[in-house]
Amino acid sequence: MASTLALVSKTRCFKGEVRKYTHDSAATNGKMTFNIYLPDVALSNKERVPVLYYLSGLTCNEDNMITKGGALAYLSDERIALVTPDTSPRGAGISGEDDDWELGTGAGFYVDATEEPWKKNYNMYSYVQSELQQIVAESFAVDTSRTSIFGHSMGGHGALVLALRNPSHYKSVSAFAPICHPSTSNWGRKQFTAYLGSNESVWAAYDATELVKVYDGPALPVLVDQGDADQFYSSKQLQPSHLVIAAESSKRPVQLDSRMQPGYDHSYYFICTFMKDHIAFHARHLRM
Repeated sequence: MASTLALVSKTRCFKGEVRKYTHDSAATNGKMTFNIYLPDVALSNKERVPVLYYLSGLTCNEDNMITKGGALAYLSDERIALVTPDTSPRGAGISGEDDDWELGTGAGFYVDATEEPWKKNYNMYSYVQSELQQIVAESFAVDTSRTSIFGHSMGGHGALVLALRNPSHYKSVSAFAPICHPSTSNWGRKQFTAYLGSNESVWAAYDATELVKVYDGPALPVLVDQGDADQFYSSKQLQPSHLVIAAESSKRPVQLDSRMQPGYDHSYYFICTFMKDHIAFHARHLRM
């Protein structure tokens, strides 16, 4: 699998390097792209470093976090690798895939689609959880026993879902303004109906609030930041209170720290403001 990797670019940054790769994906039946930031000790194979995955939101791609998130200086100091995949397949040839910014290209929602015409290509859950992580493990000097994940908005939803569905795989999970209860939100119901069908009982497997209620793994540290000036918070697309209530009432071993940040919106200005906190949070758990 790793032999399909094609290096697109490499750029020096702090004490490490950002590399962009493309590869043929079995999960999405097409070509996928991702970035990886590797600290010098990993580039020289002197040390296998922890690895942090970041999932981006609607309309984004593999570059948003790398170029705007402000994480690389902190990752360099902590000697942690960062992997940023794309948010969906691209150019799958599906009729209408580029017509709606909330569905199709740039809007994979980190599910494995079961419905036509999406199911052949839109399998971002399996792509991120299995295929991409196998490629990274086989190709780079990372310690897969020390893996964490985070994301923003749709990507925050994806990060929470992957961590909650795979107990013990991730040391920690965090999110910036995640879609917390997609089964009850317009950001979720629309996409789940298209990708997964109209049987709402199926949706729970990709809904962080519902997954918290049944989580049955080891203690999972979770950090969530939400801005109170976020237009998608006020329009009830994100619903962080639903996740808080589920975590508190279910008595499951989900150690949620949910923080409301006054005055912040949904943008990368918000993300880069609190990025240091999130990298420190993950570094603490990845070093345990």
